[in-house]
Amino acid sequence: MGAIPGNRGGVLLDRDGTLVRDSGYLTLLEQIEVLPRVPEALRLFKQHGLAVAVITNQSAVARGLLSERDLSEIHREIERRLAAAGAFLDAIYYCPHHPTEGQAPYRRVCACRKPATGLAVRAAVDLKLDLGHSYVVGDQWTDMELACRIGAQGILISDRAVVGAVREPPLPRFRRRDLRPKTEDGPPVLGPPSSVFVASDLWEAARWIIGDLGA
Repeated sequence: MGAIPGNRGGVLLDRDGTLVRDSGYLTLLEQIEVLPRVPEALRLFKQHGLAVAVITNQSAVARGLLSERDLSEIHREIERRLAAAGAFLDAIYYCPHHPTEGQAPYRRVCACRKPATGLAVRAAVDLKLDLGHSYVVGDQWTDMELACRIGAQGILISDRAVVGAVREPPLPRFRRRDLRPKTEDGPPVLGPPSSVFVASDLWEAARWIIGDLGA
């Protein structure tokens, strides 16, 4: 993929297991449970000038478990609950597709289902993000692969003991800031990120990100 120009860093968040509790397929408003300290983390991002967007795979649409209209209402309710706690998102992007499950037009290979980069590219264009100085936070290795593909720093939300026991394909180890353009006026160079940081929740991830910004 080509480089995406932008003038600020951002945080791209997974939804289930990162922002709200993972309940399998979230199809009802009453299933929504914002995870502890998430509003604090979002406020911290905003205090430091970071754009914050959710990018989420939602194959429940492809599987016929809910409509895109229903999904949009769930997202509006999540935003309402966050706003009540003084926390705000810049955007929510979702992929409704699945490559092998469900019915047309949602059953297809697409460019937006993570770890494909389509949602991140949309966020970068809409929010004018420098992906090379951005962060991808999620509880799935597909989120970390996405970070690798776009040159962002990956932060895995998980129990460290579990991560240590799981044999996942190793991600390339590069220092993110070594991937900057060689020419002063050039666009960001996208590619593998630094090694993955593991956090227990979004609050810990947010504190690490703010520390990384000052490094």
